[in-house]
Amino acid sequence: MILSMTGCGDASCQEDGVSHSVEIRSLNNRYFKAVIRLPEHLQFLEPQVERLLRSRLGRGSVNYYLRLQQDSAEAAYKINTAVVEAYLAVLKDIVKENTSTTMDLATMLMLPGVCQPPELDEVSREKQWAILERLTSEAIDRLIEMRQAEGKTIREDMLRHCGAIRRHLTEIEKRAPLVVEDYRKKLQSRVNVLLAEANLELQEEALIREVAVFAERCDINEELSRLGSHLDQFVELCDADDY
Repeated sequence: MILSMTGCGDASCQEDGVSHSVEIRSLNNRYFKAVIRLPEHLQFLEPQVERLLRSRLGRGSVNYYLRLQQDSAEAAYKINTAVVEAYLAVLKDIVKENTSTTMDLATMLMLPGVCQPPELDEVSREKQWAILERLTSEAIDRLIEMRQAEGKTIREDMLRHCGAIRRHLTEIEKRAPLVVEDYRKKLQSRVNVLLAEANLELQEEALIREVAVFAERCDINEELSRLGSHLDQFVELCDADDY
């Protein structure tokens, strides 16, 4: 079976007031390469996600996205007051030197380390992985379905080209034996004209020897057989389980 290297798949669910959405896209690559984007507080799951993608997809450049929409109070980020106080201390020193310096609360919250995601205990970590594993598997299933559908189209197109090559090959096999006979007739005609002008007779052995040399040089039976074998092997590969 031929599988396309390109495809996409997604899956989503709602758990405990949190909307999870997984999207996977793959492109052609000889090897496996994954780019995984997870929310900050779930980045510890990246190795498990990478192993699951590798085991199911095998090859390709894979882009993985997890998006969360959280409405519960537990999802709120915590403000690290110690970090805020450190920033304020630095800002006070700056303001002393430049009184025009200002900073609003929104800008303060965007500074590194100010907002921290909620910490997850072991039970919550396992639950998050169970959700993510299920959604990732569903998204991979849909991606593989797309790969199979596109692979079927690619297979049909390539087999159509194989059929055209095989038809041309059959015509060549029919015409190949005629090449030598055609050469013999043309050679004999040219030689007869030259001998007639010189008032000489044709030695049949010399003509036969020349035609035999030409026949050996233009023999393409081996090439025709090899090409036919290659076409048969290609069709077998198209229908093989491995890809």
